[in-house]
Amino acid sequence: MSGEGTHQQLSRLLAKLVAELQHQQLWQAESPSAQALASTEPFCVDTLSFSQWLQWVMIPRFEQMVAAEMPLPPRCEIQPMAEEGLKDLGAAGRKLIALVGEIDRTLTVAHH
Repeated sequence: MSGEGTHQQLSRLLAKLVAELQHQQLWQAESPSAQALASTEPFCVDTLSFSQWLQWVMIPRFEQMVAAEMPLPPRCEIQPMAEEGLKDLGAAGRKLIALVGEIDRTLTVAHH
């Protein structure tokens, strides 16, 4: 699989993730504070909910990589964190977790 194909796949999955977050009414119009976004904890667990981290940290970072055709991370293991962070959402959470898992697999497979 060429790198370009992976970037396109990732772009499509990010769009699906954005649409699903909006559908679940987890998409926020207001950005968290700069201080919350500057957390040094993995996934900003001390300052953001998992859905906020997806919206304000992961999605923009990956969109930037896609737009600039930057090298993508060789491994991605966000699904276990998604399972923990979204477990209280029931079926809605499972749909988001599945999309995050697809992103993980797309990036990991691209490098093997």
